Amino acid sequence: MLIINGTVHTMEGLTIPGGYVEIRGNKIAGFGPMEECPKQWEGEVFDAQGGHIQPGFVDAHCHLGMFGDAVGVEGDDGNEATDPCTPHLRAVDAINPMDRCFQEAREAGVTTVLTGPGSANPISGQFVAMKTAGRWLDDMVIKAPAAMKLALGENPKLTYHERRETPTTRMATAAVIRENLAKAEEYREKLERALEDEEEEKPEYDAKLEALLPVLRGELPVHIHAHRADDIVTGIRICKEFHLRYVIVHGTEGHLIPDLLAEEGAGVITGPCLGDRSKPELANQSLETPAILQRHGVKTAICTDHPETPIQYLPLCAAMAVRGGMDPESALACITIRAAELAGVAHRVGSLAPGKDADLTVTSSHPLNWLSRVRLVVMDGKVVVSSL
Repeated sequence: MLIINGTVHTMEGLTIPGGYVEIRGNKIAGFGPMEECPKQWEGEVFDAQGGHIQPGFVDAHCHLGMFGDAVGVEGDDGNEATDPCTPHLRAVDAINPMDRCFQEAREAGVTTVLTGPGSANPISGQFVAMKTAGRWLDDMVIKAPAAMKLALGENPKLTYHERRETPTTRMATAAVIRENLAKAEEYREKLERALEDEEEEKPEYDAKLEALLPVLRGELPVHIHAHRADDIVTGIRICKEFHLRYVIVHGTEGHLIPDLLAEEGAGVITGPCLGDRSKPELANQSLETPAILQRHGVKTAICTDHPETPIQYLPLCAAMAVRGGMDPESALACITIRAAELAGVAHRVGSLAPGKDADLTVTSSHPLNWLSRVRLVVMDGKVVVSSL
């Protein structure tokens, strides 16, 4: 497949006005200016007609497929709000790929998402990185698990306050996380001793603690739901105590401590930005947050938190970051390569590079222009949306 006559945003430091992209099979094969475009081509050719060609968009934090669209409790599978510690829950067991929002994602050029449970529980469960095209979930998965979700702040408090159960304070939320990480460390030590010494008794299998072992080994990052600055700091404090890899999700008050986040080497997935300040911890919500974080050297992505903001508005969320002071190419990176990096899938998606998955979009003008139309979406080398 050839896509010709478009401005190519590789998202690897190179933008080519009047360029082409070559696809072979399900991978990107090459790109360049039109003068270097293959003259004879036997496969499909799509003319971008002066539009823009860029990688498929990546939403680094959402709940796509977990909360059914236009249905009630029957399709609500995002929060198991009966136990504050549920690390053994897997998003792959709840996602409905037939939810029409997957189609709306594809039609908007969103080809990859990191999706999983909500933030009712301090330890919520396992996220999955997946494509948005397909009917059989297992074939759509890029990486599972891709992250372990932790949640701080108001959501766990409010969930369990109504039931008069722990946690009802920020202290207790942090304590639940620490307690279970400590139990998992002890569990790991007992397992290791049993492997080394046959006389040592192997601990009884515990699904929750088993699920936390990859986190403790540094194989699986934690994604920490945190809005307020103090909650962000609490999350980092816990991760430093247990030597965990982490990403901050939402980071609504990240713009109040950008230098400190930069010093810690924290990555932040910001958003959602299209909504009201519906709870106290959103009081300092600002469109300037992504730009401020980026200026201080914090690796930043932008998410929809679907269904909080419908997933098809991911490009609009990035456009709002431009209004908040970020330059357009950096904002585009926040929903492509930076999002892929923070989701742990940049080896497959997020930029146009030979050998990466052939996931890309063609838009009628710059992709962050709200009047721009998605004209072509290619996923794994196959056309899934086309008006060309």
